[in-house]
Amino acid sequence: MQGQTQTPGVYTLATNYIMDNTAAALRAICFSKVDEVANAILVVVRSNRRVFVYGAGRSGLVGKALAIRLVHLGVQTFVVGESVTPSVREGDLVILISGSGETIPVTMTAEIARRLGAKIVALTKRVDSHLARFSNYRVILAPNSGDGDKKQFAPLGTVFETAAWIFCDALVAELMSRLGETEENMRERHATLEH
Repeated sequence: MQGQTQTPGVYTLATNYIMDNTAAALRAICFSKVDEVANAILVVVRSNRRVFVYGAGRSGLVGKALAIRLVHLGVQTFVVGESVTPSVREGDLVILISGSGETIPVTMTAEIARRLGAKIVALTKRVDSHLARFSNYRVILAPNSGDGDKKQFAPLGTVFETAAWIFCDALVAELMSRLGETEENMRERHATLEH
């Protein structure tokens, strides 16, 4: 009906909530943490080592998206748990994603990787978590946790996962710059069997 103002629907409220909290979590990251992770990946590239990525559930999907982009950059990258993934060796880099930092398969992976001599990057929202304690490099993506009933707009870790995805994509852009890569170079490494 014309002339009537409508109250925002849940979709609009959820969109604003997710965008605002994701932006806040990303803005809180000190660039030195980005620099540490980028440098850790460059060390792997220059020493002919490998990157392994792992997360459970939706965090795992974020990890797989990062792995794809690292492959596009020419970084030898594997997803933990895939049937063709080789064993982690000393000097490799393992990137682990868990909002709580307590997800058992992820924390077990951190413990095993550390015992094997790999370096560990943690993307988590809890600096005091098991995963953060086992990691060499920590990126804390801490969305606002004091919103009480507003969490219905982004249930079960949505803001963390969204922030992690954006962080990873921005990290890829940083790596592109440092490696002198272009989108054209990356396109040449893109899967061609799907055409």
